[in-house]
Order: sequence, then structure tokens, then C-alpha cells
Amino acid sequence: MKNYFSLLDPLRFGAALFVAVFHLMFYSWAGASIGAPQSFEHLFAADVQFPNAAPYTWFGWVGVEIFFVISGFVIANSASKCSPKEFLFGRALRLYPAVWIASTLSFVILLIFLRDKASELILPYFQAMLLIPKGINGRWLDAVYWTLAAEMAFYGLVFCTLLTKRVTLRHLAWGLTIYSAAFNAFSMVVLSGAFESNMLYWMVMMFRVPGATWMLNHGCFFALGIWLFMSANRNLTPLEWVAVAVTSLSGCAEIYYFSDFLLKAIPAISDEPVFLPILVWAAAVLLIGFAANRNRQASDAASAEAPAYFRTLGLITYPLYLTHNVTGTAIIRILTDAGVDASLAVWASLAMLIPVCWFICAKLEPAMRNALKKFVANVKLRPKTVSAPKLPAALPGLRLELPTRADLLPSTSLRAPAQPLA
Repeated sequence: MKNYFSLLDPLRFGAALFVAVFHLMFYSWAGASIGAPQSFEHLFAADVQFPNAAPYTWFGWVGVEIFFVISGFVIANSASKCSPKEFLFGRALRLYPAVWIASTLSFVILLIFLRDKASELILPYFQAMLLIPKGINGRWLDAVYWTLAAEMAFYGLVFCTLLTKRVTLRHLAWGLTIYSAAFNAFSMVVLSGAFESNMLYWMVMMFRVPGATWMLNHGCFFALGIWLFMSANRNLTPLEWVAVAVTSLSGCAEIYYFSDFLLKAIPAISDEPVFLPILVWAAAVLLIGFAANRNRQASDAASAEAPAYFRTLGLITYPLYLTHNVTGTAIIRILTDAGVDASLAVWASLAMLIPVCWFICAKLEPAMRNALKKFVANVKLRPKTVSAPKLPAALPGLRLELPTRADLLPSTSLRAPAQPLA
């Protein structure tokens, strides 16, 4: 039997490339039209624009929404097989090594290009290393780290669910379905102009990135991932299929109003179809649903090993997402300053990043995980056991029978005979 879940790895890699191309070839020059605060890499980005490529690059941000659905699916699978402690430790081993490597690399690159702003980089660097959300007024070391805030919030909810016996992943999926669907429905009402209030409009947009930890916009994507995972293991009830429909519509709503926002804010793409990102996201969800359905139908058969290159693509995805923005921008700047064509510089940058990310995921991350495992194994978390009292030393020249270790323990029916001392 084919392992259809292996399809998630190239899908994840494709979503990462979508986001990378969006940042390096579109948002790097068109983002100023939005009026959002600019991140550090914009201070040294090459002064190049790609208006002709805009119709093919502007919707790459939807890769994030694809990530969130896959994350809901994968994390539900992981949580269903382990204890709360194992889940928490496993997530830490998965997230932190790559973040430590990527954020340190970004920090060094930013120091090289922005020496006069070194003091502004220190706090964002430590926040990135610890995966602490920056809050509304803070600043990420790398703008793409905002998605990790939503991921961490979701992991926290799953961990709390595992700690209880009454709350299950199904309950969590229902909670996120209702919670996020209500907010996205309200957002669509605000977008329709039913309320003549700019404050409400900007509040809705604020919860997408600065307030991502609340998962008001994105909770539906994680919930959909959980529902799809459940569908891979059993037939869903009619009411659960209603939840799948609600989360899908809620996800379409979130994508729609952000797509509408971009098309209105950026003149270069004002004529592009607003539904294009929804179609891309829906195609990815259908692929995940297909994989889930085929695995459920063949659940009694032994699954074949996934192709090694599929797994490699999946592992490369995370470090590629973490490094493409700052590191990719720096490579493009260096290449364009050297006279390389701007478009060629973008693709050369991605071509250079992929082997670097392979080295991170294949060599550096495993070494760091092993070191962390050994460190945790050597830490004595339980109190030391009380040792039995030591026997006094024998006096020289005397043959006295001193009490043995058994004599010092509570009396039992069997006791070893005392031995004379030499």
C-alpha cells in the first residue's frame, strides 16, 4: 500500500516556496503600499521591483494557511500517540534547534548590514530564540516568525487537552471551529461595510499578524487539520462533516478578506482575481483530504515506506521558512550589487538556500537534538534515595560481630547470619 501521508511533505515544501517567492519577489517592493511597519530586512533589501511577476507571486502568502492545516493534521497525529510530557518535549525538540540556528544566522546577517542598529536587534534576537511573541508594539527579528506565535498557541492548547481526560482533540476541534468561525463571520460583516468604522476594520486585520497568538483568524485552519486527521482514522459523523464545512468556509473567509485588503492596498495587483488564493488553498486541502481518505480505506494493509526524497523535502521546509526572508534578502542584495540580474538573483538565492537548509535539517538539527536529549537524561529531576547507614569500621585485633545491613532493616523472617570480622 502506498503511504499517502507522504504527500504532505512535498506539499509542505511547495507551500514554503510559495511564501519565499512572495516575500522575495513581491512583498519586498510592494509591501510599502500597505503602510505596515517594515521589518529589519527592508533596511538593506536591494532596490529592485518585479511588477511583471506580480500576477504570479502576490498570492504566495496563502502558503501560511496551508501550513496551518497541515500543522493541525500532523500535531493531532502526534498528540494521539504520546503523553503530555512526551508531546511537549517532542515539540520542543522539533522547534527549537532550527529556530536557534536560523535566528542566530539572521542575527549575524543583520549585524553585518545594520551595525548602527545593533542595540535594536538584541531583544528581538532573544525573543526569537525563546519563541516569545513580540506583542502588538514589539518587533520580530524576522517578520516571518509571526506564524510561530500561532503555532505555539495551538501547541499549548493541545498540551492542555492532553493533561485532561475529559477534554479530547475532538472537543478542541469543536472549540476552535466555533471560536474562529464566529470571528471570521464577523470580519466578513465588517468588510461588507455594514459598520462604518475604520477601527473595527483595523481591529480585524490586527488579529491576523500582530495578534496571531489569539488564533481568532487562523483557529479554523488548525481545526480543519484535526478534522481531516480524524477522517483518516474513522468515518466522520454528519455533525462532524458540518464542522468540516464550517471550518472550510471560515478559512475561505479569512483568505478572502486578506486577499481583498491586498488588492485594494497595492495598485500593482488591483486587477487580479480576489478568489485566486482561495482556489490555491482549496486545492491543497483537497490533496490532504485525498490522502486521509485513501489511508482510511487501506487502514488494514501495511503501509509502504515513504520515498526518502519526500521526507527530505518535508524536513527542509522548516529551516527554509525560517531563513528565506533575511538570509535570502541578503544574498539577493549581494548578487545585485555584483551586477547579477535581479530575477536571476532571486532564483539563485533560493537555489543557494535549499542546500544550506538541507545541511541544517540533516546535520545540525539532529546533533542539537541528541545533545538536548543527553542533557535532559542527565538532569536528576527526582529526589535522591536515602542510602542505608554505613557500618562502623572494625577495631583492630578484635573479632566482634557487628550488626549487618540486614540487621539494620525492619525485622523479617529471613535474615543472613552474621559473619566474624577478620
